[in-house]
Formats: sequence, C-alpha cells, structure tokens
Amino acid sequence: MKGQRRLALGVLLGAAGLAMAAVPVRATWWGGWILAIAEAGIVGGLADWFAVTAIFRRPLGLPIPHTGLIPRNWELMAERVGVMVGGRVLTKEYVRDEIARVDLADLIARGAERLTRADLERATRVLAGWAAEQLTPATTAELLARGRRALATEPMAPLLAAALGVARRQGWDQRLLDGALTVLAGAMERPEFREAVGDVVDDLLARYRERLGVYPRLLMGVAALLGVLDRDRLVAALHAGLREVAKDREHPLRRQGIEVLADLERRLTTDAALAARVDAAARELLTSPALAVVLDDAASALTHALRADLADPRSELTTWLGDRLDRARLALIADAGLRREIDAWAKTQVRVLVERHHARIAAFIENGVRALGPEGAVGLIEEHAGDDLQYIRVNGTVVGGLAGGVLYAIHLVLRAIF
Repeated sequence: MKGQRRLALGVLLGAAGLAMAAVPVRATWWGGWILAIAEAGIVGGLADWFAVTAIFRRPLGLPIPHTGLIPRNWELMAERVGVMVGGRVLTKEYVRDEIARVDLADLIARGAERLTRADLERATRVLAGWAAEQLTPATTAELLARGRRALATEPMAPLLAAALGVARRQGWDQRLLDGALTVLAGAMERPEFREAVGDVVDDLLARYRERLGVYPRLLMGVAALLGVLDRDRLVAALHAGLREVAKDREHPLRRQGIEVLADLERRLTTDAALAARVDAAARELLTSPALAVVLDDAASALTHALRADLADPRSELTTWLGDRLDRARLALIADAGLRREIDAWAKTQVRVLVERHHARIAAFIENGVRALGPEGAVGLIEEHAGDDLQYIRVNGTVVGGLAGGVLYAIHLVLRAIF
C-alpha cells in the first residue's frame, strides 16, 4: 500500500507544482485555465485525502467531529457485519443449496482412487505412533480409572455379549486371545505384577474357603500347611501355563477358549441369572484395588508392545490396519451405491447442524470481528482495501482538476459572449 500512497501524494504534489508554474502566466487565458485545473486538482486531492483518512483515524491528529469512524464504531460495525453475513448472506437456504451442489460421492471416489495401500500404511503408522506417544503412564492410569468408574455403573452382560459377537464375526477372537495371552505372559515376568496376581489368588482362595463347610476348610488348611496350596506355587504354575498356551497356537486350551467365548456370547443374552452374576462380578471386580494394579501393568506392557511393533518396518498392526483401510478404499471405488449413501448421510448431518446452529453464525462472526479490536479492524481493512482507497485520492485530484478546467472554460466562453 505504500507504493499507492506515494503515487497519490505524487499526483497531489504534481498538481501543486503545476499551479506554481502557472502563476506567472495566470493573466493569459491559457495560463488562467491551467491554474484553474491545478487549483481544482489540489482541492479535490486534499478533500479525498481528508475523507479517506477520516475513515481510519483523525487527520493530523486533530479532534475533528465525525473522524476516526472505524475505531470509534468498531463494536457497532462488528454487530452489523455479523447480522449482515449471518442473516442476509449465509442464510439457511443458501447454505443448504450450496451443500446440495457438492458431489460428495464423486469427491470420495476420486480421493479413493488417488490413494494407494502405501499411503494408507504410512498414514496409519504416523497416527498410531502419535497415539502411542500420547499414552504416557499418567494418561493411561487416568483413562483406565475413568473407564472403570464408568463401566461400574453400567450393565456389563449386554456390552460383553455385543463385544464378543463383533469379535467373532470379524475373526478377531483368535487375535484377541493371542494378544491377551502374550501380554499376560509378559506381565507375569515382572515382580510387581506377580505380587498383584498373588493378591488376587489369596483373595479368591479366602472367598472360596468362606463358602465351604468345616471339613473341606480343614482339608484346605492341611493342603496349605503341606505347601500344596502355596501362593507362589500357584502363581508360578499359572505363569508356566500362560507361556505354554501363548507359544502353542494349536494348544487345546485355545480351542476351548474360542468355544467358551462363543457359548458365553449366547448365554449372556439368554440366561438372566448368568447376566445378573456377570454384572455383580463385574462391579465387584471393577472396584477392586488389585484390578487397578493389574490393568496398569497390562496397559504398560501393551503400550510397550505397541511401540515396539510400530518401530518394526514390518509392523503387524500397521499391516493389519492398512489392509482394512485398503479394503474400505476399494469398496468405495467399486460401490457407487455405498458412495451415494455416504453422500446422503453426510449432507443430512450437515443440514441438521445448519438448522440447529445457524443462529450462532452471526454471533460467531461478530465475536471474530470484535476480537480484532479497533486497531486490528483498521489494519485488516487497510490491508485489503487500502490500495483502492489510495486510488480514490488519485482520482479525486484528477477529477477535481478536470472539473476545474471545465468550469474555467465555461467562464471564458461566457466572458467572450457577454
């Protein structure tokens, strides 16, 4: 804008120079005519300089009324801009029509065709790596605590049945079993986790003993004295069993585990007594301090395993997610009906949001303008319209000079006639 400002000043100074040059010959008709043009140009240029400057600030800092219009009225201007844009420009009908014109299905198809499997795997690796970095011990502990509190208030049987059904239909049950066995077997290597498992074993044995009669309890006491029900021996046996099952993918316990999960899904939806027991046990388990320790250790082991997997160029997680995303990409390319359904759903959701939040558009724009402050508003307008405003000064000088020349010419003609 500085170049245009110098141009406007140069034109004004040119008019002043022309006036000074015409003063010695002002007695002649042509000298008077040139002087009239120059003087009118000076007046026009000064008048437009005053008008343009008065929009943004006080000319020469003088307290002239009705100057510095934007700084003095920027709050009112913010309100009127919000009302104008929100209520008259971005109307509900206009927004709905513009949304309807967008061919989202075509955009989805073109975007899916440009992507490749390698692009999806790279994006998956970056996003998964970022997510793994955010899972600090403190964050994980807080998320687990909140999740346990939320789950403790909800019926768990329907949720567990739905999760088992999804896992079975997607073929995730075997993978989930593999992951759980690997994580638990690795966690059992740490002394603090083994101690927590030992606490759980003690608690289960104590509860079981309370439900027995006198003679079975006596037999359990003798077994404990003889070391048969030794806590450390039970934990070590559990650890060895987990390692064996985790290594052998054909282990009978794995097949039995899959069958038990399938049967459990059915029973959770049909057996009310079982569902009630599951809910009660889940609430008791979720509020147990021992579970908090177990979950924290398991989450730590899982996070470590996730980071190690992502660091491997042949990451199983990245490959698995990339495969699913690539299947979805190919489905979008091949299935025009699916794209149309997505297009219709997305536009419906946007229209609902427009109907619900349209009244906020004016307030949003008003707050945005108000946040600029008076100086910010002046700077923004000068940045985008300053060049045109400086050309107004140039036009004022030129048009004023032409008008002065025309008037003086009329004066000469009338003097010659009369």
